Amino acid sequence: MKLFIDTAEITEIEQANSWGVLDGVTTNPSLLKKAVEARTKAGEALDIESYLERILTTVGAGKPVSLEVIGTTYEAMRSEALRLYERFNPVAENVVIKVPANPTLEPGSGDDADGLRTIAELSAQSIPVNVTLVMNPTQALLAAKAGATYVSPFAGRIDDFLRTSIGMSFEKGDYFPAEGMPRADGEGVLDYEGVVSGVDLVRKIATIFDNFMIETEVLAASLRNPRQVAEVAEFGANVATVPFAVLRDLLRHPKTFEGMQKFVADVVPEYKAFFETGAAKKSAK
Repeated sequence: MKLFIDTAEITEIEQANSWGVLDGVTTNPSLLKKAVEARTKAGEALDIESYLERILTTVGAGKPVSLEVIGTTYEAMRSEALRLYERFNPVAENVVIKVPANPTLEPGSGDDADGLRTIAELSAQSIPVNVTLVMNPTQALLAAKAGATYVSPFAGRIDDFLRTSIGMSFEKGDYFPAEGMPRADGEGVLDYEGVVSGVDLVRKIATIFDNFMIETEVLAASLRNPRQVAEVAEFGANVATVPFAVLRDLLRHPKTFEGMQKFVADVVPEYKAFFETGAAKKSAK
């Protein structure tokens, strides 16, 4: 499974890239707003085009960077997508255009299919598309049929939706069982249209794509903790995109810390001297 980092913060991208495990980056308007506000608050004069170029070159060719349109109609999204791709893809040839599965703001406020029309148009021009805000398997299937390169089911937001539907209080990073949460009345598990968790949504989409040999990649998004990352990998996600804090936490385990403490405490002087002697010889050359 490929690992993307979900951020527009260049320092986080640089650090993650230095670890040798980064396969790509996903951004969105909210993440860009956060990065811009942090720099503005620090007194930095920010040129957004130069900033995006820096992200693209840091990540490097062959590692996709998703840049999102902001329009809510086919005409606006198509125009913005072409503008983004023509302006920024030449920088490192790694731009992916992010388009919502359904751009309408509420039922009846627009054309539900404008996202699909945009995906199909961009795909016809060989422009890679990441379809965002996927909340059910049918949105993913339609996006794939329209030509999406990636579909991004939002696992964490589905978990939030299910908990909120029963008035449950929770913290953003709290784990939600992949197999679903039992109903208060004991009658099965909590669900919405058959989806019992965010991880279950990822699993259902991966299964459908596998059944029909659909080449669109399942990009698990809105992942809140390491356990979710492991679960979407187990259930067939092609990609997981995670915030920097979650990426860092993938490395952490209390028994690893305990083992390191013991190993360091057990180093005998002779073994330590071997390394110190080697370092001294090297510096003397």
